[in-house]
Amino acid sequence: MSSSTPKLSVNINKIATIRNARGGNIPNVKQAAIDCERFGAQGITVHPRPDERHITYQDVYDIQPIITTEFNIEGYPNEKWIDLVLANKPTQATLVPDKPGVLTSNQGWDTINEQATLKPIIQKLQDAGIRVSLFIGANPEMAEGAAQLKADRIELYTGPYAEDYAKGKREEAIKDYVETAKAAYELGLGINAGHDLDTENLAYFAQQVPNLLEVSIGHALISDALYLGLENTIQIYKRCLQ
Repeated sequence: MSSSTPKLSVNINKIATIRNARGGNIPNVKQAAIDCERFGAQGITVHPRPDERHITYQDVYDIQPIITTEFNIEGYPNEKWIDLVLANKPTQATLVPDKPGVLTSNQGWDTINEQATLKPIIQKLQDAGIRVSLFIGANPEMAEGAAQLKADRIELYTGPYAEDYAKGKREEAIKDYVETAKAAYELGLGINAGHDLDTENLAYFAQQVPNLLEVSIGHALISDALYLGLENTIQIYKRCLQ
C-alpha cells in the first residue's frame, strides 16, 4: 500500500557484536558498512549503547565518512549520545527510550508525557540539519505527540507485530500499525519501522502499512546472512519490500 518501495537500512550492530566477542577487527565493521551499501542497502543504521557492547563510539566516527547512502544513528538521547550525533551529523537520528542496562529496545516513547524531555533535544538536532525520528508504539496518540514535538518521522516499534504474526494473527497484528501510519501521514510525519522484522513477516507489513518510507533491520538480516550470504540476504529483504 506504500506509494513507493520502502528503503532498507541495514543495522550492523550484530557484526560489531561478533567482532567484540574476540577482540581485534574481524569482522571489520567499517568494511561491512561499505559492503552492505555495495550489495544494495539504501542506508546504514548503528545503535551505540553506553557500554559499547556492539557498536562503539569510535565505530561511529570511522563509519560516518564512508557512508554514501543514508546514515542513521539510533540511541537513548543522553548527553554523550547527543554529542556523538552532533559531531557526526548523520542523515537521521532515531531517538529510542532504551535507558542504559536494557538488552534491546522493547518499547516506544510516551510522546505525550515526555514532551518536556524530548522537545529541546529534537530542536537541537534539527538545528544541526539532522532529520529526527521518534521510536513509538503503534498508537495514533503517540503519533499525535510526535507531531506536536515537530519530529520529522516516527519509527514504529514492530516487536508486538512480529510476535502476533508468528502466532498466525496477522490481520489482528497489523491493525494498529495501519491506523497509526494513517494518522502519522495526515499529521505530516514520515513513517519508518523496525524491530524483529524478518523474511517471514516483512512483506505483509510493507504491503499493508501505507506510506512506509524505511525499515531498519539488523538481527534477523545478519542471522540470515550466516546461511545465505550477506549480498543475497540484502537482496531477499529488498524483494520483500517490493
